[in-house]
Amino acid sequence: MRLPLLLLLSSLPLLAATAQVPAARFTTVGRIIRQAPALDQLLAPDARIEIVAAGIGHAEGPVWVPDSSMLLFTDAPTRTVYRWSAKSGLTKFLEHTGYTGRMPYGEEPGSNGLALDHRGNLLICDHGDRRLASLPLAASKSGKRTLTDNFEGKRYNSPNDVVVHPTNQSIYFTDPPYGLPQQRQDVVNRELPVCGVYRLAPNGKVTQEIKDLPLPNGLAFSPDGRTLYVSQSDSLRPIIMAYAVRPNGQLGKGRVFFDMSKLNRTRPKETPDGLKTDRNGNVWASGFGGMVVLSAQGQHLGTIDTGEVVANCAWGDDGRTLYIASGSFLCRVKTLAQGY
Repeated sequence: MRLPLLLLLSSLPLLAATAQVPAARFTTVGRIIRQAPALDQLLAPDARIEIVAAGIGHAEGPVWVPDSSMLLFTDAPTRTVYRWSAKSGLTKFLEHTGYTGRMPYGEEPGSNGLALDHRGNLLICDHGDRRLASLPLAASKSGKRTLTDNFEGKRYNSPNDVVVHPTNQSIYFTDPPYGLPQQRQDVVNRELPVCGVYRLAPNGKVTQEIKDLPLPNGLAFSPDGRTLYVSQSDSLRPIIMAYAVRPNGQLGKGRVFFDMSKLNRTRPKETPDGLKTDRNGNVWASGFGGMVVLSAQGQHLGTIDTGEVVANCAWGDDGRTLYIASGSFLCRVKTLAQGY
């Protein structure tokens, strides 16, 4: 059950009246469901789900910026990129982002997935502008630029999630139709016949690496960079795929890593979405019931249930805090795992 918004906002954070600034206390929500003993190595028995920000339209695409100690995340319906930090709380980082054309343009015209490249630039998946863009975060630089907005002359559907390979510096991104005005039924604006997964090589060349997934969505690399996980947000086949990454950056044949249909769907709109890995290869994936924690072998260890549909997550702070974009909430869980 969702708590009243005013109650949530009034409790974020609660500061005691002392001479020193105490640690912030946040409203807790949801539950952690333990399916296997191995989860105890990742989440302590007293681990809690904290709501650190509320009142968001649809939280998505979080990324931690280490040198600024801040989390950036998007709200595609309102075309806003938010910034959250323990020091300043929730503030707006970018406005009117993701779409620069004439309004209106669909229900989710703004930016979605975020990532950092090897130079510390912010990579942004712009739904409405149908492009992958880059924004310098250094104070001495400014201006967003387009990295790619088409494949072989045809515009993308709406780039959704993006990751950077840890060694070869290739950028991979998914291109489902969720940012189009009519989404899957948009025959007017759609130019590409498939929803692909693309690779932008360091030399600027774009290749279509996957073209047989109906709705590719979230992306994450294994810690050694040899496997790319791709979630498919298809309610008819809600799966997470695993693809071998070849030395040249191209993807090999895929295999089903986890079938989300094995789990009970708690909320109607739940599908596999964003995901991340930790340094031991465990996969933390949004899906049925919340944030589903999977071993490197694909065993379901447990679920972090925020009480809302979970869209994505990101490791932050010292790498042991998992931030969760969950509907109108930004949540976090302190873990025993070391995020990758």
